[in-house]
Amino acid sequence: MLNRFGLSVYLSTFDIQKEMLEQYVGSGYFVFTSFHMQEEFNSMEDYFQKAVKMCKWLNERNFKIIGDVSSKTLEFFKYHSIVEFAKDMGIDILRLDYGFSQEEILEIAKEYPISFNPSTEDEVMAKKILDISTIVYGLHNFYPRPETGLDPEDFYIINDGLKKLGIKTLAFIPGDEMKRGPIYEGLPTLEKHRKISPYVAFLDLVVNYGVDAVFVGDVKISKFEGKLITDYIKEGIINIPVKFLPEYEYLYDKVFTIRPDSPRSLMRLQESREYGTPGELKEPFNCIPRKRGSITMDNIKYKRYSGEIQILRQNFSRDDRVNVIGKVHDDYLDIMECIKNRDKIKFIKL
Repeated sequence: MLNRFGLSVYLSTFDIQKEMLEQYVGSGYFVFTSFHMQEEFNSMEDYFQKAVKMCKWLNERNFKIIGDVSSKTLEFFKYHSIVEFAKDMGIDILRLDYGFSQEEILEIAKEYPISFNPSTEDEVMAKKILDISTIVYGLHNFYPRPETGLDPEDFYIINDGLKKLGIKTLAFIPGDEMKRGPIYEGLPTLEKHRKISPYVAFLDLVVNYGVDAVFVGDVKISKFEGKLITDYIKEGIINIPVKFLPEYEYLYDKVFTIRPDSPRSLMRLQESREYGTPGELKEPFNCIPRKRGSITMDNIKYKRYSGEIQILRQNFSRDDRVNVIGKVHDDYLDIMECIKNRDKIKFIKL
């Protein structure tokens, strides 16, 4: 079974990545790594030895390896067969990069689980692979250079086509704690994710594009962002980092449901009306213009609606019947585009 979250490891940074990886030991998470970047090392022998040790370390801790390989891999490691290389290194899935002809890819697929780059291979090739092997994935590239990441529209069309064929799709999000060189500007698949929270990028890929598994492309993701992602995978609840006014901090860590009839402009919290019972009617307070990301509560002037909480997806003017009680943290505003009616959400502190 393919886990929904994965990490990337690199020979040149593996030693400093171990601390981050330790918190995921035993998870069965996939890790993505490359076996054709020898230029990072002084000698082929050093490169080979480090690769063997890294794979051994990962296999012993129950990580699954997706190995990015090219024709250079055979040259570097002095193998005649990429399948034999994969078996010796304990690689679970081969990600076939440049240097393999379509005929070679099809031959490899007969013997080993593979993934291919769906941004560069067409559906005709995908169908040929499926005819040979049922274990095949579409793993998109990451794009180190700003402005070169995929457009959302093209990405959606490609993934939709693969899903109709029954092929699982995989993609990358940037890290936030340590970027990978030499450009250090994130390793996303989609250009629009380059500067945003890894957690929000993860949700966007999973919720809005139906991606089956998401990998952190960069060297490190922070514990906070990583936990937001893993909590969502375990619980199915979308945690929203927010800042409440002191009088409303009791709303932290409570789970709410987005009403199924919420309009696109705002989210109505289904359970919030319980605060509108007699004795807890809310007086007018902080009735200011309501900006995108504002969290509001209807006050007593809205009569039976008093106590209803909403999260605003767009700007609204001030209303003396509506109190602004908090706001979604600026770094997480785009999370609102990843929340659907009927979803469970929880407000958390940064």
